Amino acid sequence: MKQISASFRPLSTLLLAVLLFTGCNALNPLCGSARPAPSVSSLSADTITFNQVQQGFVLTVNGSDLLASSVVMINGTAVPTLVLSSKEVEVTLTPSVISGPGTASVVVHTPGGNSSSLGCNSGGTSHTLTLTVT
Repeated sequence: MKQISASFRPLSTLLLAVLLFTGCNALNPLCGSARPAPSVSSLSADTITFNQVQQGFVLTVNGSDLLASSVVMINGTAVPTLVLSSKEVEVTLTPSVISGPGTASVVVHTPGGNSSSLGCNSGGTSHTLTLTVT
């Protein structure tokens, strides 16, 4: 009996670590491949004209933890995104994305990685920035 219980000790320690550190990526040893949630800080322009949109305005979204898998969403719709660095992404605004004057919500979404099923926080959606189109 002692030999059997000793062989389960490492497994029980691992299970305890997973249960205690769930959602705490820094401490959970199984979260090495977890993706960080993106953060946005500013837009290259807060206000643009609809004429600029009609011409294909390139909007830069600045932030941190932007990954190759990150996608900009305008009013809830994913827009083809060019990731320049971990701090900048670009999208081209056209009338198919913004249909007229008003305000548009801009967020960046990073899908979860393969470790989200291991009790790790992975990916997520940034807070919203507002773009005004006149």
